[in-house]
Amino acid sequence: MTLLVTLYVILAFAALIALSMMILKIGTLLGDCPQAARRAQAASITIATGFSAIGAGGIILIAVILPILPHMPAAAFLAALGLASLCLGLGFTHAVATLRAVMVDGDAPATKAAEAVPA
Repeated sequence: MTLLVTLYVILAFAALIALSMMILKIGTLLGDCPQAARRAQAASITIATGFSAIGAGGIILIAVILPILPHMPAAAFLAALGLASLCLGLGFTHAVATLRAVMVDGDAPATKAAEAVPA
């Protein structure tokens, strides 16, 4: 069981690190535009940090599945890893959508943004 828990932690945190690096890379690519560079870099760092913190907490919480099924360790390992991958993928999708929203909202002039908000 210890081997499966260790393997789960290694694989899940490797996925978390890879997705966090992708968010930072997307922010870097969006920051190639001189007008949006600061906004893209600040947003990507903030979003990647939040994604990493929430993802790490989720990975730890999902690890509870492993000891619940001691008589089926392989099934518990696959269920935990699958759930972690699903949750990290959904979180990544939301993080990238948030980054995109920051970039799109930042392009609108302040007067148009103020007019869009109902009083």
